Amino acid sequence: MSETETRHLIETYLAAFNQADATAMLDCLSEDVAHDINEGGREIGKDTFRQFLAMMARHYREELSDIAIMVAPGGNRAAAEFTVRGTYLATAEGLPEANGQRYTLPAGIFFDIDDDKISRVTTYYNLADWTRQVVQAR
Repeated sequence: MSETETRHLIETYLAAFNQADATAMLDCLSEDVAHDINEGGREIGKDTFRQFLAMMARHYREELSDIAIMVAPGGNRAAAEFTVRGTYLATAEGLPEANGQRYTLPAGIFFDIDDDKISRVTTYYNLADWTRQVVQAR
């Protein structure tokens, strides 16, 4: 995949995220996508990712802004850095109680690209910063 095509694939994935369009996000992924959850484990497969997106939609409403996409020469890897602006909708297991708190934090995703699809999604953000923000906003 060319660098231009990879950039377009990542732009499509992130635009789908901002539109809360799980189907369009999943269309960008390989069947055996590896998903590295921030401060968590690795999950494999599009069906598992679908379940993760449904869980996220129950607990959070988020939008990404200030997006910067970087593509490695050859187009097989990419990264996106952005600002997450979100609302904590429902209490997630092991996290503080939710009551509509708003939060803003920098984050990033690393991607591998294989056969014109995203084969790895690795997300990073500062969970301690997020926790501080939602606890203070109660």
